[in-house]
Amino acid sequence: MATPKKSPAASKKSRVVSKKRGNYGLKFPVGRIGSLLRKGAYAPRVSASSGIYMAAVLEYLTAELLELSTKALVAEKKSAKRITPRAVLLAVRNDSDLGALLKDVTVSRGGVVPTTKASSKSKAGKSTPSA
Repeated sequence: MATPKKSPAASKKSRVVSKKRGNYGLKFPVGRIGSLLRKGAYAPRVSASSGIYMAAVLEYLTAELLELSTKALVAEKKSAKRITPRAVLLAVRNDSDLGALLKDVTVSRGGVVPTTKASSKSKAGKSTPSA
């Protein structure tokens, strides 16, 4: 039995998405992100290039977070064999931009950010009641 022919329109659509991803050198799935934007109903209309833009933004943020996490491991003088949630938390809290973006995020198994003695003394001096 002969297999049925595939319609050229269906195969053409997938090629366009992969070509766009190839032109920009992205690793994140452009097609999947675009379809999730459409299914999520975040806006009545979603452009064809919105998946590319969102994939590029997510890829940049991920690369930035991984870079800062490895620097946090090196700063702790631990072997950088594995990036732990603790290293991710320290990297996010020590960076001003990522800290502002993820200020309300709780990193599971991340612990707490250590405080320095100078900052804890200044806080203690402010909290004492004046007579």
